[in-house]
Amino acid sequence: MSAERHLRIGIVGLGSAGGRMVGAVAAHPLTRIAGAADLHPELRERFARDYNVEVHDDALPLMQRQDIDAVYIATPHQFHRAHAIMAAEHGKHVIVEKPMALTLEDCEAMIAAAERHGTVLIVGHTHSFDPAIARMREIIAGGELGRLAMIGMWNYTDFLYRPRRPEELDTAKGGGILFNQIPHQVDTARLLAGVPVRSVRAMTGILDPRRPTEGACMAFLDFADGTAASITYSGYDHFDSDELHGWIGEGGQMRKPGHGSARKSLAGIANAEDEAKARAARYGYGGPTTAPRGGPPSQIHQPHFGMLVVSCEHGDLRPSADGVLVYGDDGLREIALPPGHSDPGRDAAIDELHRAIVLGVKPVHDGRFAKGTVETCLAILRSARERREVVL
Repeated sequence: MSAERHLRIGIVGLGSAGGRMVGAVAAHPLTRIAGAADLHPELRERFARDYNVEVHDDALPLMQRQDIDAVYIATPHQFHRAHAIMAAEHGKHVIVEKPMALTLEDCEAMIAAAERHGTVLIVGHTHSFDPAIARMREIIAGGELGRLAMIGMWNYTDFLYRPRRPEELDTAKGGGILFNQIPHQVDTARLLAGVPVRSVRAMTGILDPRRPTEGACMAFLDFADGTAASITYSGYDHFDSDELHGWIGEGGQMRKPGHGSARKSLAGIANAEDEAKARAARYGYGGPTTAPRGGPPSQIHQPHFGMLVVSCEHGDLRPSADGVLVYGDDGLREIALPPGHSDPGRDAAIDELHRAIVLGVKPVHDGRFAKGTVETCLAILRSARERREVVL
């Protein structure tokens, strides 16, 4: 196959994640938008207005089309297994949003379906695809700073007060930070460490009974080679860790402080139905949060997921606004990184899919790797509930 072959990609789910992926696929030089499916009529209408391709109200007809090579699955978590297996059965390659699934059994079924039908399965933990993480992984693997010892990660956001559908506030259905935010940190730590997680000790907190799912977490990951990672996340819209990034947001865009603004906006929503509508309007395709990164180059920086410091024998690493900071024996230096096409993390996920399909390169973020992230997140939940170390 030609390395320049374009992949025709369909989007399954035009909500927050799918809505952002549309722009990345459309802008990528080796892919094009071929179709979409979503239950929500307004999101379908927005998409159809922008792209001259067929749009469906169900995933199956999209999967059955011969003019689609791969699909990006961004449906609610509980449907990931069914949609990934459906895609494999129809010969479609897959990028599935994180989390891969809600149980290890579902993960295994998805892996088995892809292997049985000879399709590629990649899980899009977007932030572990970020350019800074990829460069840090290269530095660690290259050994120039010696053995990896510690990974420290913490992120404070307004996550729990963004408009949600009811199941997003139910842990059993994949709600809360354990299935939506912690996977970014776990996946990144596992990618950097390069070895399996041995055990987990964690606490989680439900600090607001009006949002009855986990919104706070501290976890300690013990890796097989003795590397340690500490993970902290809070989504309660008080302290905002973007303050420590000079108000560069998660996507690399400049932003203004807004402490408590998500709480105030949510307080003006009367009920769950109106909240779901507000979610679709703001976070679904065509809403303000799915627009491509814009503005002058000086205001477009590298994406991030909170604070991250990696410690090796002979130095430390930290993502910067525009690259990676290396704190070595001889002082500080910065490795600059290009900004990417439109969304660097999603660009990298598309690149990995293209290499796997067209060039036969084994993907890093495949189903087996992603299953390890689900296993670790489930162990965090269990450790917090049982107040003990959980050995994987």
